[in-house]
Amino acid sequence: MKLTIIGGGSTYTPELIDGFARLRAQLPLTEIHLVDPDPDRLRLVAGMAARMLARAGHPARVVGTSDLVAGVSDADAVLVQLRVGGQDARQADETWPHEAGCIGQETTGPGGLAKALRTVPVVLRIAEAVRRHAKPDAWIVDFTNPVGIVTRALLEHGHRAVGLCNVAIGFQRRFARLLDVGHDEVRLGHVGLNHLTWERSVSVGGRDRLPELIGGRLDELAEEVLLAPALVSQLGALPSYYLRYYYAHDEVLAEQLAEPTRAEAVRAIEHELLELYADPHVDTKPEALEGRGGAFYSEAAIELLAAMQGGDAVPRVVNLRNDGVLPFLPDDHVIEVPARYVDGRFVAEEVAALPDDFAGLVAAVAGYERLALDAAVHGGRDRVLRAMRAHPLVLQHERAERLTELLLAENARFLEWA
Repeated sequence: MKLTIIGGGSTYTPELIDGFARLRAQLPLTEIHLVDPDPDRLRLVAGMAARMLARAGHPARVVGTSDLVAGVSDADAVLVQLRVGGQDARQADETWPHEAGCIGQETTGPGGLAKALRTVPVVLRIAEAVRRHAKPDAWIVDFTNPVGIVTRALLEHGHRAVGLCNVAIGFQRRFARLLDVGHDEVRLGHVGLNHLTWERSVSVGGRDRLPELIGGRLDELAEEVLLAPALVSQLGALPSYYLRYYYAHDEVLAEQLAEPTRAEAVRAIEHELLELYADPHVDTKPEALEGRGGAFYSEAAIELLAAMQGGDAVPRVVNLRNDGVLPFLPDDHVIEVPARYVDGRFVAEEVAALPDDFAGLVAAVAGYERLALDAAVHGGRDRVLRAMRAHPLVLQHERAERLTELLLAENARFLEWA
């Protein structure tokens, strides 16, 4: 099996390689092609990956290349993990919204819109190369944020694609530890849009254990997502950390104005990691990689890829077409729910009706996402402004105007139409 990783020069790629080495029985890889436009990072990361696999006795060959066509040719699957503009663009996304009184975040709010505008056109060009040169039945697995918007762009353009996020698998592992069971025994009632989800049930052996967890370990669960215990108790569900940007926007904004950005922290970690990757004696995953983010990414990717190769039909949380699962959204919108891989496609599990407060927020963000994708594909200041104004964290027209000007000023070099 040939797997191609677009954005393979990421400092996080060795986390994937570590998973491939540990879980080789699940995914029989013979070739791993890392595609990246940065030759220096690519050389260091590919060298590190090759040493890690050699140490583990894994037979897969690692190939690093800046040639997209060569990288995706005859691939069985293509994993996309891009960051257009790198940490510099992330730093901007996390700061310029502050000038208009909004949080700065790379996937949520105004910064998330900027990232979508930069990213969607690039991913669509990559997908065309996959369509032409990879194997006819090759899947694109999108781990590139904003995952929901990017995955919908791929599906709308007829690509065989599914979106993947590590939030659900992280919750699964944490719940398994709290309940002292194997993670493969835990099934989640995970529902919403990418980075806008709730865990509504935590089933073990067919019994929902979430009420028990909320009743007995409420403070611990609330601390996990940095939200008030009273909120979690009232919801009767555990929101993802990303809901904090909505439920506690002003508190988060105050913290952001007083603290260094996440981009600054990641940049420092990446510098340390690249120095380690340059050492020919380093052949195991560095501890510093734990601070890079994306916990359990490798497990999520491997489980999904293995299922797509015929491994099993266990439900796993993915981003896929709605197709009636949430009846208040259009069929072609992309939602994040458990789904099984059956007969060459992903089939979502049935989802119980959402309470009005959940459904209202999902519907509002979905409306923004549709406008954001329209702006990303077709361009134009008016489209950007309309998407910006539609976001629940913006809404006010004058604020949206100011944010649009800031976005365009920071991202003009990435937008062909600007």
